[in-house]
Amino acid sequence: MWCHRLSHLQSKLQNLLRGGVTYWAFQQPSFKSLFPLAIQWHHTASKSLNCSWQQHEDHFELQYANTVMRFDYVWLRDHCRSASCYNSKTHQRSLDTASVDLCIKPKTIRLDETTLFFTWPDGHVTKYDLDWLVRNSYEGQKQKVIQPRILWNAEIYQQAQVPSVDFQSFLETNEGLKNFLQNFLLYGIAFVENVPPTQEHTEKLAERISLIRETIYGRMWYFTSDFSRGDTAYTKLALDRHTDTTYFQEPCGIQVFHCLKHEGTGGRTLLVDGFYAAEQVLQKAPEEFELLTKVPLKHEYIENVGECHNHMIGVGPVLNIYPWNKELYLIRYNNYDRAVINTVPYDVVHRWYTAHRTLTIELRRPENEFWVKLKPGRVLFIDNWRVLHGRESFTGYRQLCGCYLTRDDVLNTARLLGLQA
Repeated sequence: MWCHRLSHLQSKLQNLLRGGVTYWAFQQPSFKSLFPLAIQWHHTASKSLNCSWQQHEDHFELQYANTVMRFDYVWLRDHCRSASCYNSKTHQRSLDTASVDLCIKPKTIRLDETTLFFTWPDGHVTKYDLDWLVRNSYEGQKQKVIQPRILWNAEIYQQAQVPSVDFQSFLETNEGLKNFLQNFLLYGIAFVENVPPTQEHTEKLAERISLIRETIYGRMWYFTSDFSRGDTAYTKLALDRHTDTTYFQEPCGIQVFHCLKHEGTGGRTLLVDGFYAAEQVLQKAPEEFELLTKVPLKHEYIENVGECHNHMIGVGPVLNIYPWNKELYLIRYNNYDRAVINTVPYDVVHRWYTAHRTLTIELRRPENEFWVKLKPGRVLFIDNWRVLHGRESFTGYRQLCGCYLTRDDVLNTARLLGLQA
């Protein structure tokens, strides 16, 4: 009987406070929690704003824009954008974070229109726009995609009819460059046409969007099938799908390919969207996807050919995700260069092999393979953190040139042109 009356009372109280107090404030069934929790909520008079907040002992709770957010008080003090705490010209923090009391709490909190004001014990006032808090809260970031993408298999990509960009438009106009980068960010590959088939023009093209990343292969690389380096790429053999430089602690971000000459047959380039394959694993076997994000692997490159002597080791899982929103941002897949697995116990190893097999099956599905014939004048840019590449065997004489680009600089160029990257 008492439970029925308490439930009825709770229902009536919820109806009275529906304008600003959220239902979950009444989840606790005890009589003690029923009234004090309700009257501690502060809410706006404007129904259109639909904002309510509550001051807890160790955090501040805000409901706004259909999002329930919780903020640590030190965080609120540390991110103050006042002139004494933040340099708006350099976009850098002036406040010494180590000087903030770890037990700090605001003396008062008030809401004026869409701005929250926090007054701290020393009298300093911090103000936050509500929309800024939504954008920068953990809860807001969990819902946000860092990099919008279109995942594809061969059919999806071909049906999209993604246009190439002309060499002159790419070099001379921001519109051409922006169109190219938009395609590259969405699909992980993009083409530039009508490029003079020389290493110098390929270099000029690459420098338009990024610094060239110099590696053990040099700044611009130029190779044939002469096995001048200790790598299978310098042969005529077929190459299975893979990402490059997995043996770097930070694999190269973007790869540029330009076929300058080919007098023979074969040699088509294979492209596979690794993120599309990984998404299939996530849908079919989520526990295996998760394992591939957690097991650290070593990749290794040992070279002793001529005057080239290198021993590179990179460590990281096959799939790399942002921990707050689970968004995939890097696939490190190269069966040629994977080193001995000795970073996890035997029982985890066997589960990893099962998960790796599941991913490999997806990567090797014929419908996921996009084949393209590189030719002089057509330059291919590949997101090496996303798209795997390979090639079929070939005959005759074949010259390729290219380079690696720094990922940070490519994304920087995209952002400066107004793209989300």
